[in-house]
Amino acid sequence: MTRVLTKLCLLLSSLLLPASVVLADTGPKPSMEFQFNQDISGAPLTITSGVFYECDQPDCSDAAPIEEVGPQGFYCQAQRCSAVAYGFAPYHRIEIEFSDGQTRRSNVFETAGFDSRYTVSIRPDDLLVEAEFSLGIFPRTGTVLVVCTCGILGLVLVVGLAVFLARRSKKI
Repeated sequence: MTRVLTKLCLLLSSLLLPASVVLADTGPKPSMEFQFNQDISGAPLTITSGVFYECDQPDCSDAAPIEEVGPQGFYCQAQRCSAVAYGFAPYHRIEIEFSDGQTRRSNVFETAGFDSRYTVSIRPDDLLVEAEFSLGIFPRTGTVLVVCTCGILGLVLVVGLAVFLARRSKKI
């Protein structure tokens, strides 16, 4: 019975191992998500490129583009952008080039949390960035970590109970 339980434990623990390549830098990182809404008439605009500036001064007079290192950077698709960093400065500004050939600059905005979400209004001459409300208690990875930890603890309890019952039945 002990051999069967040992093999069962090995089988179950192998299912918990990742099946893909694992990177050393896998800890949670602050992120920002930008959803764009068009406040101007005409053909729908799409994003062609963008720059994310970080600032230590409230007026962004010291603005510098985010350094692209490892996963850190600013990434845009047709209707949304996102930023990931090892740590963000307190203030930010974005500059986005659209399909109409015009580059629009945003207002200065602050980091809204670990996983920040923003709504960006595309206006005729500029962008208006507004933070969306979020509880931000756990980062996405933190929630996954809590669920995985509870699952592993549950599995350990079930295996421990099976071993206990197997040993108890031998004594009787």
